[in-house]
Amino acid sequence: MTEPFDVITMGRIGVDVYPLQTGVPLSRVESFGKFLGGSATNVAVAAARLGREAAVISRTGRDPFGEYCRQALEEFGVDPRWVTPVEAYPTPVTFCEIFPPDDFPLYFYRLPKAPDLEIHTDELDLDAVASARIFWMTGTGLCEEPSRTATLAALRARAEARAAGAEQTATVFDLDWRPMFWKEGAEAARAHYAEALRYATVAVGNLDECEVATGVRDPHACARALLDAGVELAVVKQGPKGVLAVHRDGTAAEVPPHPVEVVNGLGAGDAFGGSLCHGLLAGWEVEHTMRYANAAGALVASRLACSSAMPTESEVEDLLRARK
Repeated sequence: MTEPFDVITMGRIGVDVYPLQTGVPLSRVESFGKFLGGSATNVAVAAARLGREAAVISRTGRDPFGEYCRQALEEFGVDPRWVTPVEAYPTPVTFCEIFPPDDFPLYFYRLPKAPDLEIHTDELDLDAVASARIFWMTGTGLCEEPSRTATLAALRARAEARAAGAEQTATVFDLDWRPMFWKEGAEAARAHYAEALRYATVAVGNLDECEVATGVRDPHACARALLDAGVELAVVKQGPKGVLAVHRDGTAAEVPPHPVEVVNGLGAGDAFGGSLCHGLLAGWEVEHTMRYANAAGALVASRLACSSAMPTESEVEDLLRARK
């Protein structure tokens, strides 16, 4: 395509293997469903469902699950051109248990190393990254080399293009803290997060993730610390307490969650992320963007899957009208 992508995400991809029975431990589950997974991948799918041109930068194994991931991306309308195979490592598989309303243990199979951490700087299309209206990267991408260096190179390319006058909407840092991926621990992660925050214009994360990034846990203190670190918009997700968003210009919004009967809460944050991109691209006010993103997250929380559960514009708008 000749026009810049609306959204390019960079990060995890894999296969989610979810039980088709809820309230049952894995040892007793009898049937499973297979779904496209990975946080950055789900965000791209969510944005595509909302009509945005999206692509993913990631890597899979050279195996049937890797082929499934690329086929699923195409079916969801996400460009898979930068999802390439790695010979040495298998495509990651993630299992979960589903105990509604708020207990969803995850079991990651990413050993000896996940292919999505084998993204190299010299393989990046930095022109495409720099010209995308939104570039979305994650904390997990900083946990190991060569992904860490590649992610920072992509962020620098964005910053240089922005300084030269490129028309960009946002560079989003999904704080995405997964402690099992960080051999060095949270203190070491904070230093890498701080470097990435220098180049991001938006930061989004839950309280645990914001604490890793900033060292503080109070939502308003987290938002102030993220703004001090360099971003223009700080989005702090607080689960049942809703979401806090604070812009450098002084605009702030505290938005309650949408009440739903939760089936599986694992994809809600990714639906929120895709809708956040949608709202930023549309130029909406902060409060409306947060309400829309909350509604999208609620819809996915009321469904079993993640990627295939991402809502359309009409579904989100219907829920917003119903709430009013």
